[in-house]
Amino acid sequence: MPRAPVPDMTRLPVPARRSRAAILGLAALTALATPSRIHARQVQPLPLTWENIFTESSGVRDAALSPDGRTVAVSASAPDGPGIFLVDVATGATHRLLHGGSSPVWMPDGAALLFAAAGDLWIVATDLEAPATAGEMHPGVVRVTDDDFDKRAAHPSPDGLSVAFYSGRSGHQDIWLAPSDGSEPPRQVTRASMAEDDFRFAPAWSPDGRAIAYFSNRADYWMDDIWVVDVATGEERQLSHGLMASSTPVWSPDGTSIALIATSKDEYWYEDLAYLYVLDPATGSERIVDMQVHATDWLHNLGVFWSPDGTELFFPYLERARMELWRVPAASGVATRITNMGGHFRGYHASADGSGFVFVRSTPIRGTEVDYVAVAGGAVRQLTDFATRWEGLVEPQEISYRSWDGLYIQGFLYLPPDFDPARTYPTLVQVHGGGTNSYLHSLNTTEQYLARKGYVVLAVNYRGGSGFGRPFQDLGVEDWANGQARDAAAAADFVRGQAWSNGKVGIYGYSYGGITSMAAIARVPDAFDAAVPMAGIYDFADAYTNADRLGKIFTRTGHGGSPGERPEVYAVSNTLARVGNIRTPVLTMHGEADVRAPFRQFQLVVDILEREGKTYEAHAYPGEPHGFRNPMNRVDMYQRLEAWFDRWLRGPGVSQ
Repeated sequence: MPRAPVPDMTRLPVPARRSRAAILGLAALTALATPSRIHARQVQPLPLTWENIFTESSGVRDAALSPDGRTVAVSASAPDGPGIFLVDVATGATHRLLHGGSSPVWMPDGAALLFAAAGDLWIVATDLEAPATAGEMHPGVVRVTDDDFDKRAAHPSPDGLSVAFYSGRSGHQDIWLAPSDGSEPPRQVTRASMAEDDFRFAPAWSPDGRAIAYFSNRADYWMDDIWVVDVATGEERQLSHGLMASSTPVWSPDGTSIALIATSKDEYWYEDLAYLYVLDPATGSERIVDMQVHATDWLHNLGVFWSPDGTELFFPYLERARMELWRVPAASGVATRITNMGGHFRGYHASADGSGFVFVRSTPIRGTEVDYVAVAGGAVRQLTDFATRWEGLVEPQEISYRSWDGLYIQGFLYLPPDFDPARTYPTLVQVHGGGTNSYLHSLNTTEQYLARKGYVVLAVNYRGGSGFGRPFQDLGVEDWANGQARDAAAAADFVRGQAWSNGKVGIYGYSYGGITSMAAIARVPDAFDAAVPMAGIYDFADAYTNADRLGKIFTRTGHGGSPGERPEVYAVSNTLARVGNIRTPVLTMHGEADVRAPFRQFQLVVDILEREGKTYEAHAYPGEPHGFRNPMNRVDMYQRLEAWFDRWLRGPGVSQ
């Protein structure tokens, strides 16, 4: 196979486009052969500061089990920089395979890894014994692609001879195919599959390598259907018609079925409490796996695994803010929980032999590490030690409080380290993003930081979110930003009833948390003494005209149709129409390049706050999309948040 110079992945950013000159002459990947226990980047815990939280935080990013279940490939950061590591499942022994690189995927023979670095795809043998040096033609590394286009979600074919990946080079997110030896340029497999900015899901090879299952909205702008393409001919056909896909489709071992997480097209787009579907690729039939719980895709990032014999399905389920792994017969039946670990995992992987699972998991007092559990059951074992250690982390207290209509709402209470119930403290109510998602029993450094600064912080799981059953999630349908805002206001009432409260309560949130924060101060004007809504939507009817596709789908399904079809429902969620009621000092912030919660929403609310003579400050961040790219802008945003609450909530008798 042809060899090429290998760039130093620790120094080179990974843009969607870059010049060929930016690649040539760069230092080589380094391979280290001596197994050792690799620890976090510092021995002493780091202090919780905004700069450290947004610029120094490290941990595991990806983890994949080898086909034989004996080794985990891990993308993470270590004291000597980020890279890809190999971890022995039995002993935990860890050694660095590469400096730099991300998204490791095992080749079918288990002797090499496919990974991404410097904007291209590469394959590296896992038995490297000597380090590479700058400019070397290293015999253990093969360059699969060599062009200036973006690439993501790469997966090798079952025979290992080809690599399928998504790229926006066609003007859409389409699947492309490249020989794994890098001998030919990639060829396009699908046509106009998804929008260029839709970075979800991955190609799914059939076991015989003849077909790839994927998702597409080609048949209906509003729907994510499952399609199948013939690899040899490029012939595409729509497979599903009744479901809305929420995860990457996965073929059964014998190729006769495809499983995924999805909802029905004729119902609300339930995020994180969806169904397991099994499709027949020959007939196109769809069936829901009948069981007593739902499945959780967690923002379309988690999926399903088959048992090696095709009789069982393994899936994640979020319950009361905690993520666990479950098992159910593929034919339907009683689902049972495999893990009892708490916390949250944002990625997981099963070995091809079905022996075990690894999780990229965090807890309230630990960053993301790799945890392992055998398919036979037993305790979960931590395999890695990469995550940043933080000073003074505290386990939050899980509580419930009575809301405005008698429902009890789950909350997580963060107390200052030196909390004294005889003293009084200001309180902050945190409202999570996502709307239909959940605040998680995981590492939440923002709340930990604010508690260390002398605030009591109450993070609430308002109605409409996941993890509390379908009837609870249904309470948000066609009532967006209304009952949820009143749940947040009820949290303020609960806080003021505590002996340790100084009577001052603030509220903050990002994305849907920004929606709920602004909605709360507009609907219950006396509930809060200060507010910081960030990156929110305040008039869904207006956002419907200029949000990106996912934002429009989210809005359309939550309101039961378009603004023209359901004006009375959009009137319920309209906070702009209620800004005149606001009596709370408000700081609002937004990225100017945001299209999920369009920046126009910020401009509209600021215009009304100014016109109505409200007490407010506003700050916009040029070039920032919904998920900020520049960590220093996040530092600035949360420094402003802290200063705003200090200004309005501190007073005599407050713990400093």
